[in-house]
Amino acid sequence: MEEGKLGKAYDLNLLKRLWPYGKPYLRIIFIALIVSVGITIFTLATPYVSKMAIDRYIIASWYKVQAGDSSQQAIVEKYAALFQPGARDEERFISHTNTRKLDPMDMHVLETGGVLAETYYKIPPTAKTLPILEKLESSSIKAKDGDWFTPTILVNSLPAGEMAALRARDLTGVMNLGLLLLVLAAGAFYLGYLEYNLLEKAGQNIMADMRLALFTHIQSQSLSFFDKHPVGRLVTRATNDIENLNEMFKSVLVTVFKDMFLLLGIIVVMAYMDWRLALVCYALIPVVVICAFVFSALARDAFRQLRATVSAINSFCQERFAAMAAIQLYAVEAHQMARFEKINEQNFLAGMRQVRVFGVFLPVMEFLSHLGLAVIIWYGGSRVLGEQATLGTVVAFISYLRTFFRPLRDIAEKYNIMQAAMASSERIFEFMDEDQTLDLAKNPVVVKDVKGDAAFDDVSFCYETDKPILQDINFTAKPGEMIALVGRTGSGKTTLMHLLFRFYDPATGQIRLENKDLRDWDLKALRSHMALIQQDVFLFAGSIRDNITLGDPEITDEKIASALEQAEAGFVYNLDKGLDHHIAERGINLSAGECQLLSFARALAYNTEILILDEATSSVDPQTERAIQKAILKIAGKRTTLVVAHRLSTVERADNILVVRQGRIVETGTHQQLMEKQGHYYKLRQVLSN
Repeated sequence: MEEGKLGKAYDLNLLKRLWPYGKPYLRIIFIALIVSVGITIFTLATPYVSKMAIDRYIIASWYKVQAGDSSQQAIVEKYAALFQPGARDEERFISHTNTRKLDPMDMHVLETGGVLAETYYKIPPTAKTLPILEKLESSSIKAKDGDWFTPTILVNSLPAGEMAALRARDLTGVMNLGLLLLVLAAGAFYLGYLEYNLLEKAGQNIMADMRLALFTHIQSQSLSFFDKHPVGRLVTRATNDIENLNEMFKSVLVTVFKDMFLLLGIIVVMAYMDWRLALVCYALIPVVVICAFVFSALARDAFRQLRATVSAINSFCQERFAAMAAIQLYAVEAHQMARFEKINEQNFLAGMRQVRVFGVFLPVMEFLSHLGLAVIIWYGGSRVLGEQATLGTVVAFISYLRTFFRPLRDIAEKYNIMQAAMASSERIFEFMDEDQTLDLAKNPVVVKDVKGDAAFDDVSFCYETDKPILQDINFTAKPGEMIALVGRTGSGKTTLMHLLFRFYDPATGQIRLENKDLRDWDLKALRSHMALIQQDVFLFAGSIRDNITLGDPEITDEKIASALEQAEAGFVYNLDKGLDHHIAERGINLSAGECQLLSFARALAYNTEILILDEATSSVDPQTERAIQKAILKIAGKRTTLVVAHRLSTVERADNILVVRQGRIVETGTHQQLMEKQGHYYKLRQVLSN
């Protein structure tokens, strides 16, 4: 998948491929889901507890029904369980909360009978309330259970102290429910903390496993894979794209289930409290779904354009920053700035388009939320006035409505995360599906005594194009010999060395080590017998010791000292901390010559049977070149050495010189033989001398 491209926001096939990485952590994810259900329950309980506080204690009103009236008597008998008897048989009381359980026709009878015109407080007789109730005895009615029903208007007209005493039970109830709300808040806080940690743990583990799998896959590929893919792209796959998946795991997948539980719970609780008012609120759901669907289409297109322009900026900056020396040398800053301004403008326009999409969607969601609020106040308020619903129910509905729209407002952010994650996963799996590994021997040969005997038999090679790079290569390197390859740039010398390391396989022919085809060797064992020193030295950020051993515990300080001595790299002991001297990234705090000598020492420390020098002296100063040549002479005869060089002075002492021209070996012989022949080698030397 190209940079900046997006896949589907919800691609089932990609989710199936992600499944094996999430499967080991299903237990953690399952616990997180259970915790999410707990959070949902606490969230749903909070408005309902508020409703209970309002209906049971804050507006704790009762109505009196005269059982002597035939129509009211029928209602009392029909709903006997909802009525509380007074001291006199003809008196019955029903709480305001229970009136909503009556049939609307029966409610109409009570309304026309004047029952709902006056409200009462139910007050228990206590040491504090009895003196006050005695003063109101003429206006109060005693119930059979001993409680008193006192008109609300009288209680509200009392001094604050007396009114508080009469409503002490209500105040206690409110306080208890307030404490319950605190417990719910504390529980939601703890479960939220637990959920976050569980999701982070699962996400980090999944991310680590995927990154490890991706790195293992990339590291197992042949060089042809790295020829095809830039380093920046590989780094992006292992970092940014993996992080996008982590964000999806912890911020979307599980929270989607939590949001579903929450929305479903709100729908159920609202229907339980007042199904008529709930149906009116449900009318907004189709509108919300349509808006979300339209937004997803617009957001996908806008996000695709924005991501493409961000990718273009990244590529442009990466290339220009790497070539800043050339840009400043030729004074083309203005031209580069003009090109960057154009790309930056495209990014700005794409960003503004996304802003416009979000700028419409979020206010639309806010408008629908306020529309729902208006509907609740209008219809719910009319039901409260008609004694068909309680004030607590309306308050709870308002709270549930706000909670209902909260996850809907998050759709925009979660949709972006899903799109980015699906695009990232598609790119990651494209990499993991791309297999350019070498065919490994099922039963590799085991060679105990490796001396460094290498041979090329009729070897030809080409890269992905049909143009041959090497044709009909034949030569043998005996143990202890020095073989030199010379030729113009692009003649195929370095490729030939890469074939010996089996970075690639030849198209035709055979390459042998100890008379065994390289394809029959264990790859790790094969390369353990070879060392390479290149023109472009790579040193890792770390100590000199780490750069020589590369983490091999078998290379002791004594072996390092011997390698440094052979490589003429004694300068190391003049540095601060010696072997522990810290090398900066790419070895920028060392000279080019010092870096090359360390590379030479690294190769010698591994004490391989074959040593390959690929233009090792082409970019160093004369002093370093002499040091390397001196080191080569020290090891001459002790191991097989293959030297690729432009500077022909490096190869004069070679046992055999191979002249490579347009992918073919056109001359072989010693320096003296080739000079006497006055062929390609002689002419090449004359050109370089001039």
